[in-house]
Amino acid sequence: MRPYHALAVFAVAALLLASLSAPALAGGQLMMATTTSTDDTGLLNYLAPIFQKETGIELKWTATGTGKALELGKNCDVDVVLVHAPGAEKKFVESGAGVNRRQVMYNDFVLLGPADDPAGIKGKTMAQALASLRQHKAIFVSRGDKSGTHMMELGLWKKAGEQVPDKESWYVQAGQGMYKTLILASEKKGYTLCDRGTFFKFEADNQGHPPLVVLLEGEPELLNQYSVIEVNPAACPKAKQDLAKRFSDWLASPHGQKLMADFKVYGKQLFTPNAQ
Repeated sequence: MRPYHALAVFAVAALLLASLSAPALAGGQLMMATTTSTDDTGLLNYLAPIFQKETGIELKWTATGTGKALELGKNCDVDVVLVHAPGAEKKFVESGAGVNRRQVMYNDFVLLGPADDPAGIKGKTMAQALASLRQHKAIFVSRGDKSGTHMMELGLWKKAGEQVPDKESWYVQAGQGMYKTLILASEKKGYTLCDRGTFFKFEADNQGHPPLVVLLEGEPELLNQYSVIEVNPAACPKAKQDLAKRFSDWLASPHGQKLMADFKVYGKQLFTPNAQ
């Protein structure tokens, strides 16, 4: 065999071997409902192109509160949800609307307020801080949108033995995503509950000098767990569970988990992977 013929045969064989060993690209479009924090922080804009390059699947999403995201799943408007309200997620699965709930990452919640802290909550427990907010009638801006953050906030009032002050003039319900709620709280020089990832993004956008600062953090009850859930094809026959499972497996894989860990804003890690 002539040398150039041998090279040609070798090249064809190498290409064939590569195509056989490479993972098959699934193709198609996957629709997801998710929380505003995964969108506002830039996490999804970072992950989606990598996921598409490696699987051929285009990820499209709607960012809203967890309550609305689960509603979109229940109404068969999406194929998968990525949310952060464990109690609501379990009900979603138990109702038959979702399957294969899988924890994939977490961060935590922080209580923010003006640096001069007019309600004097710094150094207090969460229960003491909420009581102090009520006593001082300090402006508190709630998400008020049935999001995971809103559900966490309502749960904190309850655990503290405090009634939710939704009829009080100092309690402002934004009805907005987390980032817009931060802007509103800043304008009103008020307090608010926020996931740490979105706060890091807000801090970076304000060149390290945000109008709100962390005043309370680190309590175990402030853990913010995110889970991915496939929409149940038994309830939604048109749901693309094959693509949803491919996405869920990818997020939970060592590779996907490393990508989450590597995602940083100005050197700060926003999410900690914890798939099992």
